[in-house]
Amino acid sequence: MNQKELSELNNKELQEEINKNKPSPIIDAFFIGFLGGIIIYSVIANSWGFITLIPLFIIYIFLKKPKRYEALKKEMKKRNLQ
Repeated sequence: MNQKELSELNNKELQEEINKNKPSPIIDAFFIGFLGGIIIYSVIANSWGFITLIPLFIIYIFLKKPKRYEALKKEMKKRNLQ
């Protein structure tokens, strides 16, 4: 979600979006470690392919989530909603 899309949300939608995207670092860390284990197993088993790419993509999504949350928090602060 870019800055233009965030500014188009009304206050209630912005609040709902921030509640949906609240990061949970312990759960995210567990899943990143689990997916990292799948990648390591895939490399050891010499099976590079689709099974290796899926966890890499999901790890990228987990790492991108806090950035989106910060953008939402900035927009909330800009509108003085906190």
